Amino acid sequence: MKISVITAVFNKRDTIAGALDSVLAQSHPDVELIVIDGGSTDGTLDVLQGYADRIAVLVSEPDQGIYDALNKGIKFATGEVVGFLHSDDVFADDDSLARVASGFIGEEIDAVYGDLVYVGRDNPQRVVRYWKAGMFTMGRLREGWMPPHPAFYAKRQAYERLGGFDTRYRIAADYDCMLRFLSSGIMTVYVPHVLVKMRLGGESNRSLGNMLQKSREDYRALKANRVGGLATLARKNFSKLPQFFKR
Repeated sequence: MKISVITAVFNKRDTIAGALDSVLAQSHPDVELIVIDGGSTDGTLDVLQGYADRIAVLVSEPDQGIYDALNKGIKFATGEVVGFLHSDDVFADDDSLARVASGFIGEEIDAVYGDLVYVGRDNPQRVVRYWKAGMFTMGRLREGWMPPHPAFYAKRQAYERLGGFDTRYRIAADYDCMLRFLSSGIMTVYVPHVLVKMRLGGESNRSLGNMLQKSREDYRALKANRVGGLATLARKNFSKLPQFFKR
């Protein structure tokens, strides 16, 4: 099974090598690495050129943001399965993609997901928050449950059938996409392992304004996908609190 890993990057000279190294170190034998650079000006492209012979697709051009870049990556993907690794993040260990592949145990499986930990921006060994996903049910989805998007892998055919990221969302297109997938009745498998280490400081939590924008977009996504409304949004936000204390 070929797995396409898409990394969108813009001006991440200090972290992009770590992300790419963690992809290239995976024990799974068939990984397609796709990198979509938004026209970086800080030396990121120089770093990427050092990996040119190990990157299946490398595009560097201006885009309309991360979701536009990820959509480009999906169009280039040739793997049976598609996933994403942000330019700040790394896989939890060298067997993360092997665990993903093991979840696709039958042709009827459309998506596999696992757990994620948030780590310190300057110290990736310091775990700040543990996002243990657990099993998917529609009832849990309506209660605000959601698997972590960086640990979510879906068949390329599912993206062709259900669509990619709606770029009308500035911050929450990943949430909208997963709501669309999960509410469509796709077959999923939960792999109870931490698959990705994600650095703190993402776009949605960067400022109070972004947090409010994220909540507005989350609510719009819930309504658009007919999953819930304000009560679901409130439960979604409060469900994050135990992740800072439970391991």
